[in-house]
Amino acid sequence: MRLTVYLAGQIHDDWRDRLRAEAMRREIDVEFVGPQDEHDLSDGIGEQILGEQESARWKDEVASQVNNLRTRVLMSRSDAVVAQFGEKFRQWNAAMDAGIAIALGKPLIIVRDPSLHHALKELSQRAQMTVDRPEQVLDALEYVLR
Repeated sequence: MRLTVYLAGQIHDDWRDRLRAEAMRREIDVEFVGPQDEHDLSDGIGEQILGEQESARWKDEVASQVNNLRTRVLMSRSDAVVAQFGEKFRQWNAAMDAGIAIALGKPLIIVRDPSLHHALKELSQRAQMTVDRPEQVLDALEYVLR
């Protein structure tokens, strides 16, 4: 059995690539999907499709529409969702994606440093699992597939 897992959250570092590489090394039968992680494409996709916008605000609005479409389609097709939270970047996208996963009834794994326990306690109560490190996500997925 192969799982499709949506990797939710910020796109400013290579956490997804590291998780994919470790999954391949462990030979876990999982396909990871997620938001567009090419930052310039993600920010500019609305104008690419709908044309130049009158302000930065509207550029962001139309890009958000397309990115939300992508998230909804890929998350809907996924077997589970991983929402990675961290200290470095504001985590609005991860929180929004976790909420969407909950609303869609998707199994949710939250990854967060223990120092974020209090800030994320409500989301953790709605998730199927909360872990401290991304490697623990792979341990859980291996167990599901075992």
